[in-house]
Amino acid sequence: MEKIRLGRTGLMVSKNGFGALPIQRVSMEDACRILRKAYEGGINYFDTARFYTDSEEKLGMALHDVREKIIISTKTMTTTVEGFWEQLNTSLSLLQTDYIDIYQFHNPAFCPKPGDGTGLYEAMLEAKEKGMIRYIGITNHRLSVAEEAIKSGLYDTLQFPFSYLASEKEEALVRMCEEQDMGFICMKALAGGLITRSDVAYAYLAQYPVAPIWGIQKESELDEFLSYQENPPVLDEERKAYIAKEKEELAGEFCRGCGYCMPCPAGIEINTCARMSLLLRRSPAAGHLTAEGQAMMKKIEGCLNCGKCKSKCPYGLDTPTLLRKNYEDYKTFL
Repeated sequence: MEKIRLGRTGLMVSKNGFGALPIQRVSMEDACRILRKAYEGGINYFDTARFYTDSEEKLGMALHDVREKIIISTKTMTTTVEGFWEQLNTSLSLLQTDYIDIYQFHNPAFCPKPGDGTGLYEAMLEAKEKGMIRYIGITNHRLSVAEEAIKSGLYDTLQFPFSYLASEKEEALVRMCEEQDMGFICMKALAGGLITRSDVAYAYLAQYPVAPIWGIQKESELDEFLSYQENPPVLDEERKAYIAKEKEELAGEFCRGCGYCMPCPAGIEINTCARMSLLLRRSPAAGHLTAEGQAMMKKIEGCLNCGKCKSKCPYGLDTPTLLRKNYEDYKTFL
């Protein structure tokens, strides 16, 4: 399998990294089968997080016996030093390992630095000195935090959304990382499910020095990415034209489905409801028009207009307005 050097870490990771968020939605048996097949198919890089419920446990169960042959990154969302050590030790235990290759701050609202009063970066350094982690990373959805992390020189890797729907600002982040010899881990390469042709996504990203992690839940999805080993998609004229059409259709503000606006006090499933219009047009509509789907969308009527979702959106979206627009559009399909 094609590999890419992850910046100054020197780690050579498979171009098809395994994003282990979705396996929290399947059984232990199915998850272990898919993870093992990924490893046997040549994937050597697996990304998870303490926040992903039982994802770490499934990864540890499936691959603990080949630990020295794989690269694992996981994440902590804690804001305290006490929580840092608790989450790190929990991750090590569940992953059935005594070290983590890349330990990442998980979408913090600020860039942790030495002397900032939180003690978080100092804890990272101590964990590295103890051999519990090998490299320090950060993930984010905010351009300002990502830029600060790159310029700080404190981080070995940045994990950030990047796809053919990205703007010039996101592309500039990739180039900044390249200049700093900082590994760029590419998440949301399928834009949270809005991109439906993985071959086009793969071909586009092949132009850049990035390590994509594909969120995989089904064996059929894994098979699709594994098939690109022998026949890697290329960015030909047909795919370029397709991207141009996609960019035109998805221009403007749209929900990426990251979920950082959640939970909603009114129980609204914001990260699905706020992009329902796109989902209806880019996937079989019937699956969204069930009784359950209608009940989910109807909760928008109970929006409290508290503004919490808007204040937490890393993309600065007017989420309440977006929800109402999607609800009105949804009703035209019924």
